[in-house]
Amino acid sequence: MEARARGSMSSSIGDSAELEANLTLSDRLKVFKGSTFDPEAYVTSKCQHMNEKETKHLTSYLVELKKASAEEMRKSVYANYAAFIRTSKEISALEGQLLSMRNLLSAQAALVHGLADGVHISSLCADDADDLTDQDLYDMDNKQLSKIETWVVEFFDRLEVLLAEKRVDESMAALEEGRRVAMEAQEQRTLSPSTLFSLNNEIKAKRQELADQLAEAISQPSTRGGELRSAVLALKKLGDGSRAHTLLLRSYERRLQANIQSLRASNTSYGVAFAAALSQLVFSTIAQAASDSQAVVGEDPSYSSELVTWAVKQAESFALLLKRHTLASSAAAGSLRVTAECIQLCASHCSSLESRGLALSPVLLKHFRPGVEQALTGNLKRIEQSSAALAASDDWSLAYTPTGSRASSTTPIAPHLKLSISAQRFNSMVQEFLEDAGPLDEALQLDGVALDGVLQVFNAYVDLLINALPGSAENEENPVHRIVRIAETESQQTALLVNALLLADELIPRSASRILPQGGTNQSTPRRGASSDRQNRPEQREWKKKLQRSVDRLRDSFCRQHALELIFTEEGEVRLSSEIYILMDETTEEPEWFPSPIFQELFAKLTRIAMIVSDMFVGRERFATILLMRLTETVILWISDDQSFWEEMETGDKPLGPLGLQQFYLDMEFVMIFASQGRYLSRNLHQVIKNIIARAIEAVSATGLDPYTTLPEEEWFAEVAQIAIKMLTGKGNFGGHGERDVTSPSVSSAKSYTSN
Repeated sequence: MEARARGSMSSSIGDSAELEANLTLSDRLKVFKGSTFDPEAYVTSKCQHMNEKETKHLTSYLVELKKASAEEMRKSVYANYAAFIRTSKEISALEGQLLSMRNLLSAQAALVHGLADGVHISSLCADDADDLTDQDLYDMDNKQLSKIETWVVEFFDRLEVLLAEKRVDESMAALEEGRRVAMEAQEQRTLSPSTLFSLNNEIKAKRQELADQLAEAISQPSTRGGELRSAVLALKKLGDGSRAHTLLLRSYERRLQANIQSLRASNTSYGVAFAAALSQLVFSTIAQAASDSQAVVGEDPSYSSELVTWAVKQAESFALLLKRHTLASSAAAGSLRVTAECIQLCASHCSSLESRGLALSPVLLKHFRPGVEQALTGNLKRIEQSSAALAASDDWSLAYTPTGSRASSTTPIAPHLKLSISAQRFNSMVQEFLEDAGPLDEALQLDGVALDGVLQVFNAYVDLLINALPGSAENEENPVHRIVRIAETESQQTALLVNALLLADELIPRSASRILPQGGTNQSTPRRGASSDRQNRPEQREWKKKLQRSVDRLRDSFCRQHALELIFTEEGEVRLSSEIYILMDETTEEPEWFPSPIFQELFAKLTRIAMIVSDMFVGRERFATILLMRLTETVILWISDDQSFWEEMETGDKPLGPLGLQQFYLDMEFVMIFASQGRYLSRNLHQVIKNIIARAIEAVSATGLDPYTTLPEEEWFAEVAQIAIKMLTGKGNFGGHGERDVTSPSVSSAKSYTSN
């Protein structure tokens, strides 16, 4: 049954569609043109029993009908365009005439009401006017009312014309005149209450109409400069200052957005040039808006607060735009120079607003700081990676002179200084980094982030130098696991120290002088600058001390590595053990007194290193002295702290005997003599040697022997040590005139040593 109903409905719709297809468009549209046409009833009648296919069919039919209707409308417009224009003009003229007629009717109505009220008032006051006749009173009132009402009519007409012609100054003058007349009429009661009420209402309405005209003019993009300020000032004079100020700021905001869109459309890249143009555009617009705001509304706190809020909003929008298009990409690429130039430009433009009471730097700081820190981190990582790559192929020869800044990159800044290739490149990268990061660190108040970053990469470079020492790569405590070229020779190993020392002591501090706080650079306030400089000096000294600590770390590794070469064999066996002294008392023959071989090697090593550092550390003799001092102390302190060494000598199965004690004493005296002659005998080293000699004497005393009965005088030890030094340095000569007594034990031992 339902299927038959649907089939019937489908066939009826199909028949209806075929019938309407044969009709003209006008006939087909008649059903929609009727005054009784109901869209919902039409759709319900068509779609009540339709299935999906029939609904689609009706939809397509209506769409085709809509297209045909639109085409018909277009043809109709083209065909009747001239008549349409003519009719529009006639309608506009009629509207103007109707408006004038309405104004005239309003004026006449007001006049009639005024006359009626005047006649009523005159009749009430006639009994009290004994001195005037009825005719005189009527003439007087009639004359006065006619004059005022005539002015009212003329006032309305004139004000209507002024508003229509948008003559703002004259309209405002007319409104002021109307207000004054209304006040006088109210005081003197020269107008009826209804007429006065109509006058005040009309003035109020026209004032609002003028205010709307001014608001519309302010909102127009073409209203600029003096015209904009005049319109805003006029609106403020009408008593709507808050609206006037808000519209002024909105006008500048719309203009700024339009200019930014044009700037973005005209730029294919978002580099420094785009940032400079955008910054200039934004902050100059804010400055102009602030200038106009002050000129229009003065120093009113409420308006100043609105201006500051608006300026902060524009600065935030600018910061986000610049961050998204320029700073983010440059920070990701590690292009610190682009970031620095952009932020310097922005800071410069932003600072020009501070004289107007707009301090927008914190706004920029809030949005720029994360991107800048990301760029700083990226650059520091690049420096660290590049240094590691160069260290892998560095031959550690001091053949490169450090160069100056970018502007004078080919000019050596210290011709007497020499670095290896990795250190020279490291210095250049750090110098460029500080040149770019200096202004950023100061402008964005990064609290020394750049300096801390330089300290970090320098520590990483020192780790590379430590890793270049032989044996350091296998050190389990070494946190650096990069591939570096090993410094095989003592000259190469000393060059590692030269690299670190020159960087930390001179080159990096010189580059950092651009970023270290310089309070005294402000010539206009020298006293305050000098005070600030004094306050910052402790921080500078602490930062430089941290650099020196890294150098000390490398120096200690150098000394430890050379001390281990002496104390242990390549197989890991101990060479400097107590056995070399304990076994001497097992022989029956008199020993040939001469320093032990290991201390002869120590003397030879220190002599070679002293010659190397004297050539490499020109002008830095103090560091060379400390290096030799630390190396000597490392060996002696190992003896002092080695528990197994002293356990065997003090409590072992074969304790230390008189001959072993004499040899040990001689070795220690030998160390003190050559260290003293080389001027690297420290008080600490001297005291440690005295302590371990005393401990060795106590060890012999503990066996029941009196060591002082077998030990020679101290002069004997000093004499043998001096002879040994001469022999080892090739300066000994005992065959000429004035030679020493051949029976001297020192001479005989020296001859025995040379004969061997």
